[in-house]
Amino acid sequence: MGENPSWVLQSGGYSPTRLRSPVEYDFPGDRFIPNRSLMDLDHAKSLLTNRTTKELEKPKYSEEYSRKLKENLTLDVEGRPYRMLVFRGSPKSSRKSSRLIDEMRRSDEDKTNTRDSNKNRSFPKKESLVLDAPNLSDDFYMNVLDWGSGNLIAVALGSALYTWNPSNRAIHKLLDVDSQCDYPTSLAWSGDARKIAVGHMCSDVQLWDAETSKLVRSLRGHQNKVVSVEWNGHILTSGGNDKAIINHDVRAKKSLTCYLRVHTRGVCSLKWSRRSNILASGGDDNLVYIWHASKMSSSHYMYRLNAHSAGVKALAWCPYNSDVLASGGGLLDGSLKLWNVQKGVCINSINTHAQVCALQWNRHQKEILSGHGFSWGNADCGNQLCLWKYPSMSKIGGSSKSDSRVLHLTQSPDGLRVASAGANETISIWEVFGPPQANEPRSSGLDSLLAFRASPIR
Repeated sequence: MGENPSWVLQSGGYSPTRLRSPVEYDFPGDRFIPNRSLMDLDHAKSLLTNRTTKELEKPKYSEEYSRKLKENLTLDVEGRPYRMLVFRGSPKSSRKSSRLIDEMRRSDEDKTNTRDSNKNRSFPKKESLVLDAPNLSDDFYMNVLDWGSGNLIAVALGSALYTWNPSNRAIHKLLDVDSQCDYPTSLAWSGDARKIAVGHMCSDVQLWDAETSKLVRSLRGHQNKVVSVEWNGHILTSGGNDKAIINHDVRAKKSLTCYLRVHTRGVCSLKWSRRSNILASGGDDNLVYIWHASKMSSSHYMYRLNAHSAGVKALAWCPYNSDVLASGGGLLDGSLKLWNVQKGVCINSINTHAQVCALQWNRHQKEILSGHGFSWGNADCGNQLCLWKYPSMSKIGGSSKSDSRVLHLTQSPDGLRVASAGANETISIWEVFGPPQANEPRSSGLDSLLAFRASPIR
């Protein structure tokens, strides 16, 4: 304390009634409840938040006094170890109110973060790179672009399949189909990026070694064009125009483990949820089926979602909520829907008035990107990319309109860039996703504590 304190304690005195002061203070209630009149909160906060390191004065206590104090705080009357100041959790009666307070704080933080991110986020003015992609098919019912975990982009151009390395710009031809009536119609990298699954127009599914450019094996079972292939660990799932969904265990000699024919028209898209072992299948019958891996062999689906009015090619699982699936409808639909797959209900829907060809979630911020084709009416989403805020689905921005459809979307392994491919035979790289701004102001834990409105100091 300073030389002229406003009040001093008598030695050996702890009760407020023993304070000697020129000012008389009133201490209503229990003596352990602080009184604002004795507090200088601004000065206290200044001392606690001061970043300059100051050496504190050593207490003028003898070693004997310190030893006795430690013994009294850590040993009981019989000399056994005892901790006097131990956090043992809040009483049961206060847990409910504490949870409500925590929810209020989280709600306030979410609203603030949403407002701030909406102010800062915008769509890039143009792509960062454009690649020529001659012979890229203008076909809604194909999935021929994928960015693997090894940072290689695979794309099918006509009868050939190429890989492109964004790091060194190297191009490599992996395969070329020697047939006038056959060509790749779908492809997908394996999780370890060592193999590529390729679906063909003439019903075959092939596995290729990406390093050696050699065919590993062919998998049969489809009777028509293979529109979609999707990996789930060692299980490769394929869907085709023959309405079939087939699971192959690529480790086994007899690989076919499941054969389904539930869709009444061709299968347009397949997406496995990486967290919950659930498959979503979209069909040209305007339906989305939700399957659990353990029940597929018995043809028992979890839910049949029938809110779309056109074929469903665009499917994407939410990366921060495994129960949420996004789906987009074709030309006669144009809606973008969010589903809770545990309940089988639509939780949000917007009408883009344009064909939804592809979807990609932003893993760093709560956003979803859509690629669009033909439009009608006064639509502003036709032939362009659109970025939406999740879960409100308010539009953040979009690319300039193109002369042709955006048919395919895939994102880089780090989730920062997105590649789009369109009927104009180009592949565009967009730096549209990214982590939160590093220079955003963040309040410290102390500031939050001192500004905690829900628990005012009495």
